[in-house]
Amino acid sequence: MKTNLFIAGIAVLSLMTRCTKHIEEKEEAGKFTVTSPAVVDTSFVKEYVAQIRSVSDIEIRAQEKGYLQGILVEEGAFVKAGQILFKIMPKVYEAELQKAQAEEQASEIELQNAKTLADKNIVSKNEQALAQANLEQAKAEVALAKVHLSFTDILAPFDGTIDRIPKKIGSLIDEGELLTSLSDNRQVFVYFNVSEAEYLDYQTNVKGRGDNSVSLLLANNQPFKYKGNVEVIESEFDNETGNIAFRAKFPNPDQLLRNGETGKVRMTVPAKGAIIIPQKATYEIQDKMYVFVVGADSKVKSREITITGQMPDLYVVASGLTSTDKILLEGVQKVKDDDEIKYDFKKPEEVLNSLKLKAE
Repeated sequence: MKTNLFIAGIAVLSLMTRCTKHIEEKEEAGKFTVTSPAVVDTSFVKEYVAQIRSVSDIEIRAQEKGYLQGILVEEGAFVKAGQILFKIMPKVYEAELQKAQAEEQASEIELQNAKTLADKNIVSKNEQALAQANLEQAKAEVALAKVHLSFTDILAPFDGTIDRIPKKIGSLIDEGELLTSLSDNRQVFVYFNVSEAEYLDYQTNVKGRGDNSVSLLLANNQPFKYKGNVEVIESEFDNETGNIAFRAKFPNPDQLLRNGETGKVRMTVPAKGAIIIPQKATYEIQDKMYVFVVGADSKVKSREITITGQMPDLYVVASGLTSTDKILLEGVQKVKDDDEIKYDFKKPEEVLNSLKLKAE
């Protein structure tokens, strides 16, 4: 009987020990890590939505009316400057040229006759001058007819790539009608919009921003292998958006980039006194970014923040936090608003070192 009581006592003691240990572990597991935003002078890469445009991109239009007699290129073909692209049926314009040339010959004969008669004082010098004027007019008509005839051969004004050709051979073409477009894609312009504050930082911090080099992220999230340079900043801000357009030029020797493509320009932006936080301290809901801020009562409250840029493992915060705020570093998926938590505070410097990131 005593033996049974002794064994039962041991079992109860063991159970109590396990329960106590479980409670301690649960309390320890319930502790969270909290930190504060770091304030550093740094620089980060910021992305801007960009539009890609050919350095030269024009519409090729008919300069004369007539039937489309020949299409001498294929869609998407690369053509050289001066190469014939289209041919308008020239017969009408050839006839007009022949008529003008005949009138020129007649005017030359009339002038010769008038000169002969004027030398014999049979007609006045005014008659000779009038004949001379008629000849000059006839020569002008010949020159004009030659120009009209030359317009029946539509030439490429520069080296480039042919776009879609909507018309077919035999189509009746009106003067000014679109035949195709021609783009020179060996170099491209990339346009992107910058806010007023970023524009001012860029213009006033010439030393801090380094050079004008930028990179390009393509629509498939792959980087373009060539770097570009910011060359032009437009003269005015957009009143509706408050932005101003930058233009960078990129080499495109492989013809990968085409007029009308989109992408993202990546530009290094200096940031003095920037507020940075670890990315893992944030969570996203419907394209908005949040953190949990820990109050003096140890309760957590969600707060929306605005991100202006990012670095490996870090976000640069534009608004929503100050350097004195305490934010939940880990376990953001385990809490909700007004939860009271136990936590250990970790200095921002320690957090940055643990991320193995040097903020310069």
